[in-house]
Amino acid sequence: MHIEPGVVVGAKMFLGYATGAGVIGAGLKLAYDNIKENGLISFTIKALISTAVVFSCFEVLPHYPVGVSEVHLILGTTLFLLFGIAPAMIGLLGGLLVQGVFFAPFDLPQFGLNITTLLASMLILYGVRKRIIPEGVAYKDLTYTQLLKLSVVWEGAIVSWVMFWAFYGQGFGAENIRNVLAFGGSYMLVVILEPVIDMAVLAAVKAWDKGRCSILFDKRLNLCDIKVS
Repeated sequence: MHIEPGVVVGAKMFLGYATGAGVIGAGLKLAYDNIKENGLISFTIKALISTAVVFSCFEVLPHYPVGVSEVHLILGTTLFLLFGIAPAMIGLLGGLLVQGVFFAPFDLPQFGLNITTLLASMLILYGVRKRIIPEGVAYKDLTYTQLLKLSVVWEGAIVSWVMFWAFYGQGFGAENIRNVLAFGGSYMLVVILEPVIDMAVLAAVKAWDKGRCSILFDKRLNLCDIKVS
């Protein structure tokens, strides 16, 4: 999902700065609300774990350049289900920033574009979750079909944003269209694989946690009502 250097250049970069600032602001507002509800300790733990997972997805797991971008398994739905929207968004922000500062400084000029792709996609996932997951259903009890729908929303939003940046930056020439289609098609494997990973992770957490309320996880995972000061 990284936008490669040269795809968007010049004055067009300012749109990425503006949208990046907007989604970061939304993430910080959600983080503030989460801290008020669950406490600073709980939020910090979940955000740090999310950051470590995202960084590992970028730097440790295999990733391949395809077309206009790279294909990553970012585990966004996993982070959302385990830790909630705010820690997941801060984890995406932190993981991308750490990678850019210490391992891929050539990506920093595109930071606004890339963080928009990630955080806006997470906000879209958060916005449609109620249409997929009925009220009163714990995240740990989701079916493969429900997880697949979440994955389609998350990965579909990422692909859509990458396509937008590619067409915005390079236009609708034949080569750019081919590169965009190649990138979008390559994400189909991720869409299928991600729910399997989610089911395995949720099953492991379910076996370990046994329905207890924990500051390590989002309250919706076990339908808990916890508050840590």
